[in-house]
Amino acid sequence: MFARINHVAILSEDNAALARFYEGFFHLRPTGTKGATRAPTVGDGYVGLNINPRLSGRPARLDHFGIEVAEVETVFARLGRDYPAVQWLKRPGSRPFASISTHDPEGNVFDLTQQGMANRDDVYAAEGWEQDRVIDHVALRAREPGRVAAFYSEVFELAPLNRGPGDENHYLSDGRVTLEIMPWRIGDYEGTGISAPGLDHIGFRVESIDALKGDIEKVTVKNYRFRPGPLGAGKEGAARLDLFRRSCPLGRHHMADPDGVLIDVRE
Repeated sequence: MFARINHVAILSEDNAALARFYEGFFHLRPTGTKGATRAPTVGDGYVGLNINPRLSGRPARLDHFGIEVAEVETVFARLGRDYPAVQWLKRPGSRPFASISTHDPEGNVFDLTQQGMANRDDVYAAEGWEQDRVIDHVALRAREPGRVAAFYSEVFELAPLNRGPGDENHYLSDGRVTLEIMPWRIGDYEGTGISAPGLDHIGFRVESIDALKGDIEKVTVKNYRFRPGPLGAGKEGAARLDLFRRSCPLGRHHMADPDGVLIDVRE
C-alpha cells in the first residue's frame, strides 16, 4: 500500500469536550502524549481525529485530513511532473500527524507524512488496535470532482471504487477508508445556507445504529453538553439535511457533533 488516510482534523470552540464526545459515542481512544490539553487526539486504531482549538480568524469546522505515504519523494516527483501548481510547506514538529501540508488542484489542504520523518509527533505510537466503531469515509465537495479524484488516484494510488447508476460522486479507497468526492454546485444550496467547496462531512461505521442512538440518549439525559448539534430544524435546516442525504449514499443515520460538524453513520 503506497498511501493511507491517517487522520482528520477539526477546529473546535471547546476541543477538550469535543474529544470526549467522540470518545464516548464512537469509542475513539486518546492517542499521543504531547499537547493533549492543547490539541487532543483520539483515534480508532487506524485513523486519528485531531481536535485543534479555534483561533482568531478561523471558524469552528471540519478543517483538513492527512495522508501517510511510503515515500514522500515519490509524491514530490509526481507533483512536479503532473501538478506543478501544487505547492507544499513543512510543518513544525509540534503538530500531531503533520510533517508537510499541501493541497489538491482545487486548493483543498491536506497533510502529508511518511513513517520515520523527523517532525512527527509521538501520536503514532498508539496505533494498531481494532474496535467496533471506526471512521469509514471522509467527504469533500469539489467543482470538478473527476479532476480532483484523478489527482488523488494518480499521485497517491488510492483505488477508484465502483459507483451506482446515476451516482455523481467519486470514491477512492486506501483499502479501509474511503475518500468521497462529491460535486459542488451553488444551486444545490437553494433554500439553505451556502457552504464553499471543501470538506463536507466524516462518516463512521458502527456495529449498530440503534446502539449508537441508545448511547446518545443515555448520556445526553444527564449531560446536555454532549448533545449532538441540531440538524434538520426549520426550513433551512431541513433543506440542508435533505442535501446531505441526497449527496452521500454511504450513511444511513445523519447527525452533527456539538460544533456542527456533519457526521453520517452506517452499520
